[in-house]
Amino acid sequence: MNNNFSKLKDLVMSLEGDFEKFYEKGNAAAGTRVRKGMQDLKNMAQDIRKEVQDTKNSTADKK
Repeated sequence: MNNNFSKLKDLVMSLEGDFEKFYEKGNAAAGTRVRKGMQDLKNMAQDIRKEVQDTKNSTADKK
């Protein structure tokens, strides 16, 4: 799980430059990259959420 959290943080940090380019300079291509990155972030968060739920359920089944 720690690896997933690191990937999540890396993805967020990798978008910082594109956020600045889009919001401060109006760079449309950077906006497209931000949108793609946010979609990737959403998908990654959903995968982590599922993994946590599965782990929680398997732990509860053992008790």
